[in-house]
Amino acid sequence: MTNFRWVICAMLFFATTVNYLDRQVLSLTWDEFIKPEFHWDESHYGTITSVFSIVYAICMLFAGRFVEWMGTRRGFLWAIGVWSVGACLHAICGAVTEMSVGLHSAAELAGATGDVAVMVASVSMYCFLVARCILALGEAGNFPAAIKATAEYFPKKDRAYATSIFNAGASIGALFAPLSIPPLAKCFGWEMAFIIIGVLGFVWMGFWVFLYDSPAQSRRVGAAELEYIEQDRQEEQTVKTAGRQNEEQEKKLPFLKCFTYKQTWSFAVGKFMTDGVWWFFLFWTPSYLSTQFGVKTSEGLGMALIFTLYAIVTVLSIFGGKLPTLFINRSGQNPYAARMKAMLIFAFFPLFVLLAQPLGMHFAHLGRNAAWIPVILISIGCAAHQAWSANLFSTVGDMFPRGAIATVTGIGGMAGGLGSMILQKSAGNLFVYAGDTGMTFLGFEGKPAGYFIIFIICAVAYLIGWVVMKSLVPEYKLIKDTE
Repeated sequence: MTNFRWVICAMLFFATTVNYLDRQVLSLTWDEFIKPEFHWDESHYGTITSVFSIVYAICMLFAGRFVEWMGTRRGFLWAIGVWSVGACLHAICGAVTEMSVGLHSAAELAGATGDVAVMVASVSMYCFLVARCILALGEAGNFPAAIKATAEYFPKKDRAYATSIFNAGASIGALFAPLSIPPLAKCFGWEMAFIIIGVLGFVWMGFWVFLYDSPAQSRRVGAAELEYIEQDRQEEQTVKTAGRQNEEQEKKLPFLKCFTYKQTWSFAVGKFMTDGVWWFFLFWTPSYLSTQFGVKTSEGLGMALIFTLYAIVTVLSIFGGKLPTLFINRSGQNPYAARMKAMLIFAFFPLFVLLAQPLGMHFAHLGRNAAWIPVILISIGCAAHQAWSANLFSTVGDMFPRGAIATVTGIGGMAGGLGSMILQKSAGNLFVYAGDTGMTFLGFEGKPAGYFIIFIICAVAYLIGWVVMKSLVPEYKLIKDTE
């Protein structure tokens, strides 16, 4: 039997890796390189990350429908093309700011004072917002297209595992980001870091055009592999009324009708409660290390800490996608029951994040090396998120017809982006307020107190999300109505 489906899985993995590399450039450069040049504080950065999140959320609502309309092949090409353009546009934000405020170099921007400094901060923030919105527009198409491609190339029992593999690209992107982006910014300037990483998306597009076709049309998929891929077709046909043709399983659900199903709302709640946690650690961990421990991402210790965090995430999260398959094979559970059981297990691991701040303070005598303790605890929570996310995505393919998968994934992505927007903006404002007022919380003072509050929210979000999801959809129920 041919195994071309794993080549497609590898392509989805690399697309997700590039996606997260592009997303991570700002978080790894803003505190050390961009903030001094443009006079930013956490509020400016929080605004940028929150606007990115809400634009991403809105675009996700329509990205799934766009992918259904364009098809997986062309939809993915449009998505990665747009986000690669957006990634590269970040590089001209400095030049646009200089022209807008009448200054002539980065040194003059950094040396501005008074009202000019305020203007520099505001203009530069809006420039980055434009680039960030274009990035969000394109990146919104990644997961709807990837989940649809997975549903096309893998039977249900393998989808969580395949999803965990391509979803590990998020961890790999975050893993290689600290090893590549800070050195690029330090050697060539932060602008070139955006350009070099952004160009990778255009390279991926060349391979995708050459490799991707639907399984039935691909000359690289043999008859035995096609039969394996389509093994769920018989089960799907049993829920259809007599006389319907096979191709009707691709019939699309009306967009608004998707909102009438509890399965849609269950998926959306799971995304709303947990996506912001992953994005918070992705966007704010470098700043947290700098604020709490004085560790910069461009130095050896900073790169080692971020690399270790996502190395742990990468290794552990892949096994998370395999767990439901073990449950299915050993107990014969349906896919939804197995995934919910696995997700409940994963929901407990983020509770380790509750110990990050207390243990970091307890071992403060170790100096900057104390940062290793919260980083390891955060990595456990992030690994649990990726395992949770792989299974959460797969619940859509378990219960919805293939013609609705990208649409429902987009709706859930919108909910996840909305949750992230709330968390990112709240975090940025909280950190500024905590730093300015010296706020205290459970023994912590200033910005560390603000971080501890956010860590608590992140730790309990998964258990709350699981309870609500289980309440909405207590048992496996395949969507039958495609009229």
